[in-house]
Amino acid sequence: MEIILAENAGFCFGVDRAVKMTDNELSQNGLKVYSYGPLIHNPQAVKSLEDKGLKTVDDFSEIPEGRIIVRSHGVPKDVIKEIEESELHLVDCTCPYVSAVHKRVEDYFSKGYNIVIIGDSEHPEVIGINGWCENRAYIVNSRDEAFELPSMDKSCVVSQTTNRLDKFIELSGIVEEKSDEVVLFNTICNATKLRQEAAEDVSKKADAMIVIGGKHSSNTIKLVEISSKYCKNVFHIETIEELALQELQNFNTIGITAGASTPDWIIKEAVKVMENYNQDEMMEAIESSFKRVNRGDVLKGTVLYVTNNEVMVNINYKSDGIIVKSEMTKESDANPKELFSVGDEIDVYVMKLDDGEGNVVLSAKRVDFIKDWEVLEESYKEEEILEVKVLNAVKGGLTVLVNGVNGFMPASQISMNYVSDLNQFKGQTLSAKIIDFDIQKRRMILSRKAVEKVEVEKKRAELWETIEEGKTLTGVVQRLTDFGAFVDLGGIDGLIHISDLAWFRVKHPSEVLKEGDNVEVKVLAFDKEKNRISLGLKQTTEEPWIVFLKEYKVGDVIDGEVVNILDFGAFVRVIKGVDGLLHVSQISKDHVEKPSDVLKVGDKVTVRITEINEADKKISLSAKDAEETEETEETEETSVETSEETPAVEKEEAEEAYDAGDFNTSVEELTKED
Repeated sequence: MEIILAENAGFCFGVDRAVKMTDNELSQNGLKVYSYGPLIHNPQAVKSLEDKGLKTVDDFSEIPEGRIIVRSHGVPKDVIKEIEESELHLVDCTCPYVSAVHKRVEDYFSKGYNIVIIGDSEHPEVIGINGWCENRAYIVNSRDEAFELPSMDKSCVVSQTTNRLDKFIELSGIVEEKSDEVVLFNTICNATKLRQEAAEDVSKKADAMIVIGGKHSSNTIKLVEISSKYCKNVFHIETIEELALQELQNFNTIGITAGASTPDWIIKEAVKVMENYNQDEMMEAIESSFKRVNRGDVLKGTVLYVTNNEVMVNINYKSDGIIVKSEMTKESDANPKELFSVGDEIDVYVMKLDDGEGNVVLSAKRVDFIKDWEVLEESYKEEEILEVKVLNAVKGGLTVLVNGVNGFMPASQISMNYVSDLNQFKGQTLSAKIIDFDIQKRRMILSRKAVEKVEVEKKRAELWETIEEGKTLTGVVQRLTDFGAFVDLGGIDGLIHISDLAWFRVKHPSEVLKEGDNVEVKVLAFDKEKNRISLGLKQTTEEPWIVFLKEYKVGDVIDGEVVNILDFGAFVRVIKGVDGLLHVSQISKDHVEKPSDVLKVGDKVTVRITEINEADKKISLSAKDAEETEETEETEETSVETSEETPAVEKEEAEEAYDAGDFNTSVEELTKED
């Protein structure tokens, strides 16, 4: 068997630099060292560093002091600022090549360019780059996503450093067609390019290809993709223990490459095992008769015996397994002999392959825990709506419990509307969806906002199906503007123009409504394509003029309130929304020079209706006539149009003011020449 190791494999410059910087920090005494997220995409390398004292955290806000390492992938600008403003000491291990991408993105974004990142939107490196342009970049990872981009005046295109060159060329070409002006930066790391070329070269020569690296490592996955193009038999492993060597016995040439986060010792171990395979194949044949067992496996086993403190289980492995009492069940005081019987077939979780005495350490309790996570993973894939119990309000969101499993709901995902007080949700049960799920990291992010969006879209669709002109709807006033009020009808906002708020003149919508009011409105017009609905509030009530005509007639004596005073007379409110003119000559039997000499706004007056002009919606009033209780039918009626006591110029001015509704215009202003 020939072993071919790719020339460029293993740690790249950025990862190697980050690991060495971390080792240096760990070698110093003093403050604790934390890594903001896994330092690199290799569980074994991270575990090695954690054994030296490194602590991996997803949230540094609760750490009182220490040194916090920013990994080679880099982070958004605001995270750097937040660390610098905290009590923590920043150790920035961002790969210099990635830092260069950050600077370019920040520079061109400040110049007004649209930023386009070609890469995986979920990858930490891409998330970090996006954070240097206020998270406003367009992120594309496929032809379809590139074609969906809008047209742009000018754009700046960068790439995830671990991308394939052919992919960058193809997608950046589509972006160019979408932009009037485009600046392209091929930010694929040269080490990535060399590693991919070496993998391609070896895979063309090999009968089988082994790619060593983290299962979630972007650059390792791309090596698998490239190797698969030229070799039919590709094995992606994190360590050599994952590989069944007997599967390779029929291949003459084995190629080996490794991702940028794979340390040399893992590569050397794999090569050594492969080189010794021929010597060990007899032993391997014996070993192959047993089931392969790895830490973290869930297996079927048969109970051999039960004591008060442990259960022995046959798992068809070279060693039997033991379940200690604390790993039997969630109930701490349970009796093992009531839980298990000899001969029972049970599911067990492999915690450790050797307890020091040759036995495999097993857990039954963790199987239930894993099953709970698997059920939730299915709910995530099916986008099911779940009931979640809010445990507490913490910085940035809510901790919740879903089917006995802890999750997190960010503040931005609690509601479609801004929420200022998170404590109000403590103890509540909310409907939510899982929007991010990682069963390996035991991480679950939920959103109540996603459920609200679905409900709003459903209501919106129902509303458009049933809406029609003249229909009366109910809604909530969302906001007021100078020109009207916007009303939420259940997912769609409609506008009540200021002229449709009331039958009387309104200077500002706040005179009639306030935000949060529940209102009943009538649909005046709508345009589904433009998503516009015109509403009327006054149309839901009878027009005051019609009410007046039903209830009053010429000759009626009524009480009113003075609402405006002009030089030629006063306007008196007969009923809400209907005013009549009390001319200066009709105020009193005595001569009145100016209405303001005897009246003021707010005065209550008794007047007689002397004329109703239905066509022009005008009312003439007389307080003088109301005083003459013995007045005969021949009494001269006084109105804006017929009173002989009203000078012609004043009559004309009064009519113009009445028609215009301009009750603040004086006679002098009306008679001014243009």
